[in-house]
Amino acid sequence: MATILDEIIDKIKIDLIKQKEEIPIEQLAEEAKETGPCRNFVEALKGGEGRGPRIISELKKASPSKGVIREEFDVFGLAKELNSNGAAAISCLTEKNYFLGSPDYLQAITNEVDIPVLRKDFIVDPYQIYEAKVWGADAILLIAAALSSEQYRNLYKLAKELGLYVLTEIHDIDELDMVLHEGAEVIGVNSRDLKTFKTDLDTTRALIQEIPDSIVKVAESGIKTKEDIAEFMKIGASAFLIGETLMREASPGKKLAELLEQN
Repeated sequence: MATILDEIIDKIKIDLIKQKEEIPIEQLAEEAKETGPCRNFVEALKGGEGRGPRIISELKKASPSKGVIREEFDVFGLAKELNSNGAAAISCLTEKNYFLGSPDYLQAITNEVDIPVLRKDFIVDPYQIYEAKVWGADAILLIAAALSSEQYRNLYKLAKELGLYVLTEIHDIDELDMVLHEGAEVIGVNSRDLKTFKTDLDTTRALIQEIPDSIVKVAESGIKTKEDIAEFMKIGASAFLIGETLMREASPGKKLAELLEQN
C-alpha cells in the first residue's frame, strides 16, 4: 500500500518532467555555478558555551495531516519577523501539492534576511539541488526515508560541490547508520513518521542520543514549549526545527522569543 510519502514523491517526479522540459538541467547547472557563496548553516546551528537553543523557524502554510495552518501567509513579513526575533535559520517549504509551498516564497526571502535559508522539500533528483542553489538557498533537506543509500550519497555529494549545506533527516536507527556512513554533518530526528504522519517524541528521545557528539543534532516536529526544548538540549540537541507551533500564533516572532528564553 502506498504511503503519504510515496504519493508526495510520485507527484514531485511528475512535476519534474515538466520542469526539465521548460528549463533543461544543463542550463540550470550553469546558472547554479554563477551564484554566490552560501551562509554557514552548520555554524548557525551549533551549540556551545553562552549559546542557547538554535531554532530553525519554518515558514509553513499547510501540511497533509493538519490542512491549512496559516491562512494569511505574508512570507516576506514572517521571515523578517522571525529573523529579528532570534531565529538561527529559516526553513522555507517549496513543495506545492501537499504543503502549499512555493519557490516564489524562497526567492522572496533569501536576500531579505541575514541568516541561512533552508529549502524544505522532498528532494529526490539532482535537478532540485540545482534549483535550490539558483533560488538562493543556503541549505537543503535530504530525507533518508525517501532515498536509497546510493541516491543519498550522490545528492549529498552534489550539494556539497555546489557549496550548499545539508540537513539530513532520519526516523530510525537504520537510516542513521546509512547517513553517518555517507558523512552527514547535520542530522535531524523527525518525530513525525512521514509514512503515516503520526508524531511521537519518543522517537527523537531515543535517536538523538545515538548520534555522535561531533554531529550537529536537530530535533524536528512536535516541539511546542520551552520545556520540550530544555529536555532535548539535556540529551544532546542543539537545534530545533519548529514550524506549526510558530505559524499558528498571531505573532510568530513573539512566540519564537518566548521559546528562546532560558530559565
